[in-house]
Amino acid sequence: MLKQYLEIGKIVGTHGVRGEVRVDPWCDTPDFMKRFKTLYFKSDGSLPQQVLSCRPHGNIVILKLSGVDTVEQAVLLRGKTLFMHRADAHLPKAQYFIQDLIGCRVLDADDDTVCYGTLTDVSKTGANDVWHVTDAGGTEYLLPAIPPVVIETDVVHEIVRIRPLKGIFDDAD
Repeated sequence: MLKQYLEIGKIVGTHGVRGEVRVDPWCDTPDFMKRFKTLYFKSDGSLPQQVLSCRPHGNIVILKLSGVDTVEQAVLLRGKTLFMHRADAHLPKAQYFIQDLIGCRVLDADDDTVCYGTLTDVSKTGANDVWHVTDAGGTEYLLPAIPPVVIETDVVHEIVRIRPLKGIFDDAD
């Protein structure tokens, strides 16, 4: 089942004296966080916080939350994880949250009886993501997440269908 509230970042410090906080964003880019008017301190959607301003600052985000007006109030938030509501993200088609991909069974696109393993991690490499697939024996394989390889992604049913490149799961000649 897909989570409704997803981790988006962690408050790592303060910025200035007016209650702004520095956030380590756990998303593709710091700009992604600018989409949200409300963030949450709990994974169940409780403790909503209105976002008054949000701006990227290098690889972090400077965030101003409603009701946090002093550096002393901001210091108390250090270490807290922020959550976003899934519906507020508006992802384009064929883009997925990494949290939704982790745990998906990786099946052969041409033969559903062949299961290569479970998707256990995603590495961001720049050109394309690399999916880590771990088989039942604990062996990890690296799979490029490119259209010729990834044929279908169904995060609702936790299934990914692939056509692996030669040599990924078998020894190439």
